[in-house]
Amino acid sequence: MKFTCKHVVFFLFFTAVTYGQGIQNYTPSPENLEARKWFQEAKFGLFVHWGVYSVLGDGEWVMNNQNIPIDAYEKLPNFFNPIGFDADEWVKMVKDAGMKYITITSRHHDGFSMFDTNANSYNIVDATPYGKDVLKQLAEACRKENIKLFFYYSTLDWHHDDYFPRGRTGKGIPGRGQGDWDKYIAFMKTQLTELLTNYGDIAGIWFDGHWDQKQWDGKKFGKLQVNWHYDEIYKLIHDLQPQCLIGNNHHLAPIEGEDFQMFEKDLPGRNTTGWGTSASDIGKLPLEVCETINGSWGFNLQDRKHKTNKELIQYIVKAAGYGSNLLLNVGPMPNGKIQEEHKESLKKMGEWMRKNGETIYGTKAGPIPPNDAIASTQKGKKVYLHVLNQDDDVVLIKDFKGSLKGVQLFNGKTKLKHQKTPYGLLIQIPKEKMDDIDTIVELTLR
Repeated sequence: MKFTCKHVVFFLFFTAVTYGQGIQNYTPSPENLEARKWFQEAKFGLFVHWGVYSVLGDGEWVMNNQNIPIDAYEKLPNFFNPIGFDADEWVKMVKDAGMKYITITSRHHDGFSMFDTNANSYNIVDATPYGKDVLKQLAEACRKENIKLFFYYSTLDWHHDDYFPRGRTGKGIPGRGQGDWDKYIAFMKTQLTELLTNYGDIAGIWFDGHWDQKQWDGKKFGKLQVNWHYDEIYKLIHDLQPQCLIGNNHHLAPIEGEDFQMFEKDLPGRNTTGWGTSASDIGKLPLEVCETINGSWGFNLQDRKHKTNKELIQYIVKAAGYGSNLLLNVGPMPNGKIQEEHKESLKKMGEWMRKNGETIYGTKAGPIPPNDAIASTQKGKKVYLHVLNQDDDVVLIKDFKGSLKGVQLFNGKTKLKHQKTPYGLLIQIPKEKMDDIDTIVELTLR
């Protein structure tokens, strides 16, 4: 078929509607570039999934998983009264854990807003006996302690009639009506304007739900059936707060207008989940991996999959080995408190970070590609080799090219025997100096 101008115009329109284009030729502001630098060096943050779903103690997807009718789910806010919530206590916990920022759900897929919004009355201030804005309290506590605040914002909504056409999820929820997609986009813009106007400086917006409008054949995502209007939404955010970083959990290569790239429950490019982002889709933006402290995002009474201190510490080390941050999640209980076992894990991570954080904070991915046994980070002429799972006291680094000035343990500064061979760099670590979680070797380059 011969292409005409008419066909080209149609193609461009169809592409925009199908894929949801970002800001064409986006140029980040100086404030934004400075924020990206900070983010890239921060390395560790707290993810918080909290909403009225916590009342049911079955995770944040309970509305979808149990196909709870709209009118039944709307009863939940009446039982949500988190009088145990203490924003100052949360922020102190975050600082003690060595975390630099918090990302909290302002609105999840169930459509309930955890902040004071004029866009509807389905929010924590108007619909619960608690009647207070937890995000406002958290923003004030973060400012006092110099902790950055990000807002998670769901683009998917199982409650709002204007989220139509419906996506792949929530199809079995009774009581969902049909509405106007353009009105839904306007609703989101109103709420994002509120979040970026009423809470002071916001470090970033963490979008989630794009994938709901993509066809899925069990192996891969297909085309979008809607236009997300990212060009308008991303511009709105950067106009209101230029430093505000935009990330989108769409499992794709970055879209223009985004400022960092995230990976859900997966190290960058590994795609062990099957619906993650492949190595070829990794862009040049700062990276972030999000992971749960147990097996659930939202509070789950029956979750027994709590990760060990070793697993959690090694995960932040591996993430840093990819040049990525780790955003570690907790799901607070409906009373506003965080589970004691989660607090204890964060405390242990903080103790480790105070001792070893120099090898994580402010680093970039090291020259030795990470695997399950070894990760490396780098800061200037220092390369930190993290030996994670090895019983042998001799470590072989294949194809090591650098010229070395010295090799020693990071903790204790014990000098180590080493030798460059045709097979790579051999380093001998005394067995009594090996650490069960992470033996850190400091390589000084010439």
